Amino acid sequence: MRLGIYLSTFLLFISSFSLKQKKASDFTPTFTISENPTHKIPKGQIYTFGYLEVLENRKSPSSKTIKVPVYIFKSRNPNPKKDPIIYTVGGPGSSTMPSAQYMNSYQYLDDRDFILIEQRGTYYAEPHLDCPEWSLAIYESNQPNFDSRNKDELFENAARACKEKLENRGIDLNAFTTNEIAADIHDLVQVLGIEEYNLLTISYSTKIAQVLMRDYPEKIRSVVMDSPLPLEVNYDEESVGNLLQTAEKLLADCESEENCNYAFPLIKRRFFDYLIEKTKNPLEVSVQNPKNGERETFYLKGKDLISIFSSASTEEVARIPFEINKLLDGDLSSVKEQLISLFQEPGDGAGRGMRLSVWCAEENPFNSSEVIENETYKYPEVTGLSPVVFKDEICKIWSVKTVSEIENEPVESDIPVLLISGEYDHETPVKWAESMTTHLSKSYHLIFKGWKHTPTTNWSNPCAMEAASEFFNNPNRLPNPLCLNELENLEFYTDY
Repeated sequence: MRLGIYLSTFLLFISSFSLKQKKASDFTPTFTISENPTHKIPKGQIYTFGYLEVLENRKSPSSKTIKVPVYIFKSRNPNPKKDPIIYTVGGPGSSTMPSAQYMNSYQYLDDRDFILIEQRGTYYAEPHLDCPEWSLAIYESNQPNFDSRNKDELFENAARACKEKLENRGIDLNAFTTNEIAADIHDLVQVLGIEEYNLLTISYSTKIAQVLMRDYPEKIRSVVMDSPLPLEVNYDEESVGNLLQTAEKLLADCESEENCNYAFPLIKRRFFDYLIEKTKNPLEVSVQNPKNGERETFYLKGKDLISIFSSASTEEVARIPFEINKLLDGDLSSVKEQLISLFQEPGDGAGRGMRLSVWCAEENPFNSSEVIENETYKYPEVTGLSPVVFKDEICKIWSVKTVSEIENEPVESDIPVLLISGEYDHETPVKWAESMTTHLSKSYHLIFKGWKHTPTTNWSNPCAMEAASEFFNNPNRLPNPLCLNELENLEFYTDY
């Protein structure tokens, strides 16, 4: 089991650590090897698994320690490049560890070692900030007999219950921020003795990359940000507008394509008019509850029916006009499938507490209540669709400290950066990546036509991963892998 240049003398500390009290000034982060990985690793893949132990709150002299799991995967190349890639996924609240199962599919290992690090507070970290109370509230609010007038109270009670549970476990909710996650990665780099490294980040974790570039730039060789979320963007203020603008673009593209326009004439106007009409006169849909066999009736407005676009993956983009046209023709089969899924048992709330801490400390405080109110009722197609991830009252209940103003300002850097966008990504739209290029002097931007969120995770077509791999090998130019030339223009499905 080869660790390359990464493990320093800190590997002498291989015993298990409890969450014990330590003085911040006396504490040194450690990496401890474990023989119990979180997932089954592909046969033949050489790796090391262990836990990085760091302070929960670096600002507190009496802080406990926490653990975050780390995989170090050896490159398939017998003579790998010396600068590994460090990878963490999005969220906030998502786990990076499941990626370990699919190392055979990651092209990055052809050239260099690949390191996965879990974000603190997520599923395999210790502690894990889970909130099953929140998942139960989502489940209850989605049932057909739920009184929407009780929705705010339902989620406020869920937030209180989760907060009380986590704090009773001795967890400092103020310690789960993007800054602390970035500091964890910096500590890992120091502990493993890495001299130079590359960053691969997606969606929310691109904020982690920006903090690392600003606060710990010395050892960063290059960065890939897939579906970037700029620090300076107030996500909630734009989310509904971004959704409608992206849907409008896709349907306009359908109308500009001869076959699609012939099959679904005036699809954009007809769909948006339909959303407005159903906002005034909700669509009544009856489905069979798979739990008890009884018929259940839902009343859907425009804000519900827009999910035909928003829930589609990159693989399903070509079918979106077809699915919309089915709805307009009265075929509710796809809508019914979505509704039946609402009867599935609630989840375990994995990482939800971490998500609450991040959002309530970093996003919510910078929102304009006036803009949020306007965004909620601005668009007649989806009137009442709230743009916020967590409402003000929820964040008041969670009551974490607001981060400093610098966390809402753009990062200036000359580190080579590749920005990757999906053309129809409404969550982190193309315009956000374009705006970042003005602050990142050595940045390049690739837009994958016809794709949606996080192109590097599009397993049906690994072209974006190939572009990222090429960039890591030569970060001083825009990558141009052969697969880019092979990508065909999106051809919308028409069933003709």
